[in-house]
Amino acid sequence: MEHTSLIERVLRGIALTLVVIFFMFPIVWIFMMSFQTNETILRIPPQLIFEPTLANYTALITGKLMTAAGTLDIAFMRNLGNSVFLSVTSVAVSLLLGVPAAYAFARHKFRGSEDIAFTLLSFKFAPALLVLLPLTLYFQKLGLANTYIGLIWVYQLICLPLILWIVRGYFEDIPADIEYAYRIGGHSWFATFRKIALPLAGPGIAAAGLLAFIFAWNNFVFALVLASADKQPVTVGALAFITSSGIQYGQISAAIVLSITPTLALALYAQRYLVEGLSLGAVKG
Repeated sequence: MEHTSLIERVLRGIALTLVVIFFMFPIVWIFMMSFQTNETILRIPPQLIFEPTLANYTALITGKLMTAAGTLDIAFMRNLGNSVFLSVTSVAVSLLLGVPAAYAFARHKFRGSEDIAFTLLSFKFAPALLVLLPLTLYFQKLGLANTYIGLIWVYQLICLPLILWIVRGYFEDIPADIEYAYRIGGHSWFATFRKIALPLAGPGIAAAGLLAFIFAWNNFVFALVLASADKQPVTVGALAFITSSGIQYGQISAAIVLSITPTLALALYAQRYLVEGLSLGAVKG
């Protein structure tokens, strides 16, 4: 049995503490900035002790941004709601389409299956600027420009390939003999997929859905070009804090805190499924 000395444990604890401080410092600093005014933030040298204020969060919730040039109307809460709606709906559609497709690619090998799967994956790595111009033209002709349906459709370029390839790997890690044994009992392939394959790959599907949600939530370019202000997500709505009188750092910090709260809460809630999903298939007998 391996034993570690007191010095080694102390050094390991110090190293872990430094790593945590290094990665958490930007988040903590932004959280502190969200309770400061612009004057306090821009003060040199920066002050760790200050009088906190809720004015930044009040401006975001009420939609009234006070600047040196006057009062500006902002729609941050609407943008936040748009982000929730677009991300949740896009991931739901991707799961509905991608999970059965992933199962088909994993269990039914047919001619050209790898080429089709790789083509779908290539959509994820294609630069957004490469497809924005043709997408804009097609959306204008189809009447999908500046619509939620159009944005959800475009978000499939982000979510669907990710879910398809991740979930496919989890289905391939499930022994096919389990499904064959269930099929021998006279059950259909759909019943086998619903009662055997889906529960066994549940943690992997949850992990893929969470990652797809984060990617959809962080999207910026598609919503910036294909939607107007009333349908844009929070990533684009944050541009409203760059005003003619300067950059509103306090409001931007408060917006960052509010925008990462849903994804952080979802990640903490689904942490068990995420760990199980990422470790699924890591140990094989």
